[in-house]
Amino acid sequence: MEPFIIYHNPQCSKSRKALMLLKENGVNPEIIYYLDNPPTLVELKGLVNKLDLGLRDILRISEPEYSELLLSNESLSEEMLFDIVCKHPNLIQRPIIIRGNRAVLGRPPENVLSFLKN
Repeated sequence: MEPFIIYHNPQCSKSRKALMLLKENGVNPEIIYYLDNPPTLVELKGLVNKLDLGLRDILRISEPEYSELLLSNESLSEEMLFDIVCKHPNLIQRPIIIRGNRAVLGRPPENVLSFLKN
């Protein structure tokens, strides 16, 4: 059985709730504190691929850096955007739960329950 991994921010209530739901369902995931250990470029690309989303789909547009770095500019290349997000991991939506080659954004936390069933 493939292990579960959670990209977790303990300061985030949604992330704490997702972790609690995993544990309540008998899952003891590997916890990656992604603000302390940001994903590499390769890891971030793999994460986006597993989510089956675009990078822009998982950005926290309410973060000050989103505006400061002009990330709403659609002319930014995907490579530039990936580089920026690697340097500013707080721009990544959280939590993200991974198992094997699939992942889910745990917002709302109920997404975690659906992910566990599949």
